[in-house]
Amino acid sequence: MWPKDGVRGMVGVFSGREISAEEMELIRWTRSSYPNLSRNELAGTVCELIGWVNPAGGARISQCMDFFAKMEAEGKLDLPALKTRKPRTTKIEETIPRSAMPVITECGDIELSIARPGEGQRRWRAYVNSFHPLGGKGVYGSQLRYFIRSDGQDLGCLLFSASSWALEDRDRWIGWSPEERKKRLYLVVNNSRFLILEGVRIKNLASRALALAVRQIQSDWEREFAYSPVLLETFVDITSHVGTSYKAANWVLLGYTKGRGRMDRRHKARLSEKAIFVYPLCADFAEILKGAKPTRQLPTVCQCERNGNETGCDQERCNLCQ
Repeated sequence: MWPKDGVRGMVGVFSGREISAEEMELIRWTRSSYPNLSRNELAGTVCELIGWVNPAGGARISQCMDFFAKMEAEGKLDLPALKTRKPRTTKIEETIPRSAMPVITECGDIELSIARPGEGQRRWRAYVNSFHPLGGKGVYGSQLRYFIRSDGQDLGCLLFSASSWALEDRDRWIGWSPEERKKRLYLVVNNSRFLILEGVRIKNLASRALALAVRQIQSDWEREFAYSPVLLETFVDITSHVGTSYKAANWVLLGYTKGRGRMDRRHKARLSEKAIFVYPLCADFAEILKGAKPTRQLPTVCQCERNGNETGCDQERCNLCQ
């Protein structure tokens, strides 16, 4: 049962899940900070942030969506408008056999190109689902997917997405308060996937790709989402890697996770320990994150408008409108 005293004092149980006042505030913050997320994307993001998962670790999106509907009906949560979409056929994620990948041992200059909706993102997902241990799912918030390319060939994939809600070593290093973190966490972006394709054996390719990402992520992110991040973070599973490429690209090792999820208050999660790396994108990143300095932020503009499309939103091309 839910108390009658409004959102901030609300603590109750929904579908067997306790929802605290802090979590309700986090839901509202996520909605206001990422206004372009669909209802389904918002539910996935919230499930990840508050750890609303089933015993297998899967997000309880349907339960979260039902909770959103209840809160909306009671006037306690403002949700995105429902979108009318054409019926879709069942999507089967493509995978690629290792034997189909060519051996590549050298290349010229590399570039990072954004994987656009349509064939580009299908190809990106096929690579990541086939060769990355985490696959392409379980990532939420604003996202940019890149191909690492050279001489017309795909060499690897990168994904940048929403940062972790609470990270003790990072938050202590930045020196911000919980309230400051809540307001400006969106300025921190997570390198959540990094893959060098099967068969690619090029010396220093990984560190070269990371260095290139650092140089262009701010302008790319601003063009796609109308603001520039000031800090990058990533996690390296130390059971299988040591973070050599991140170190070579001058990322800073802050410490190690405690083997728990983002919002694991009860210390029940059993996750592998990971090294925490960060990379400041500007000298005054900490001052910006703590609110002592402003950051340049453009008004949110549909990508279709930027491309001069006067006939309406092009769903196949526009990241902001998806």
